[in-house]
Amino acid sequence: MTDVAAVDAAAGTATLAEVCAVACARAWRGDGEILASPITLIPSIGARLARATTDPDLLLTDGEASLAAGVWAVDAAPARLEGWLPYRAVFDICWAGRRHVMMGPVQLDRFGNANLSAIGDFDRPQRALLGMRGAPGNTVNHATSYWVRRHSPRVFVERVDVVCGVGYDRAATAGPTAAEFLDLRRVVSDLAVLDFAGPDGAMRLVSTHPGVGVEQVVAATGFDLALADQVPTTPQPTPAELRLIREVIDPRGLREREVRGR
Repeated sequence: MTDVAAVDAAAGTATLAEVCAVACARAWRGDGEILASPITLIPSIGARLARATTDPDLLLTDGEASLAAGVWAVDAAPARLEGWLPYRAVFDICWAGRRHVMMGPVQLDRFGNANLSAIGDFDRPQRALLGMRGAPGNTVNHATSYWVRRHSPRVFVERVDVVCGVGYDRAATAGPTAAEFLDLRRVVSDLAVLDFAGPDGAMRLVSTHPGVGVEQVVAATGFDLALADQVPTTPQPTPAELRLIREVIDPRGLREREVRGR
C-alpha cells in the first residue's frame, strides 16, 4: 500500500498532513465575514491558512473570549486581538447562521448524521464519549464540515449509534425549518475529500488524496458512496501555502503527529 506521507520536504513535496490541512482550508473558501470554528489541529491549520490566502474576512478566535488578528502559529498566542467575543455572543452568531464549524465525529453515516456521544446502546453504552456538545444546534443553524483523521468503516458507518449532528435524511423528516437550514459542506479525511451532493443528500466522493485509489476509499467506508465516473486527485498545496504552513502556522511540524501514512 502506498505511504502517502513519505516526502522530501526539502524538495517542496507536500506531506499527507499538509494535503489534508489545505483541503480543510478550501472548505471555508468563499465564506466571507463569518466565524470559522475549527476543532483540533488540522482544521485549525486549515482555517488560518484560509484567512491568510483566499478568505481574509474570516473571523478566528484566540480560543477564549477574543477575536484574533492576523495569522499566528497553532501552538502560540496571537500577537494582536481585533475584537471581543464573550461566550454569550457566540450563540447569537450561531443562531444567525454566521458560523462554519469543522468538527471531528466518532461516527458519520451516509447522509451526514454524526455521533460524538457514545458507542453502542445509549442507555448502556460500550463507550461514553464527549456527549452531544453543540452538534445539534450547529447542524441546523449554520454550515458544518467534518474532519476524520483515520478513515475507516468504524467511523464511516451505515447507521450512527447516537445522532448528535443532524443529517439530510433526518432533516427531511423533521419539518421545513431543519431541512432549510441544514448545510453540510465537506468531509475531509486522511484518504479523501467528500461532500453530500449524492442522491437525496448522500455522501459523495469528491477526490482522493495523492497515492490513494478510489477502491481504497470504498473499502474503508461502511456504506456505498456516490461516485462520479472520474474521481480526481485532491489538489496539492501551492508553494505559497506550503510556506505559510511550514514557516508561519505550524513551524514545529505538529501536523505530522496527527496525520500519518498507512
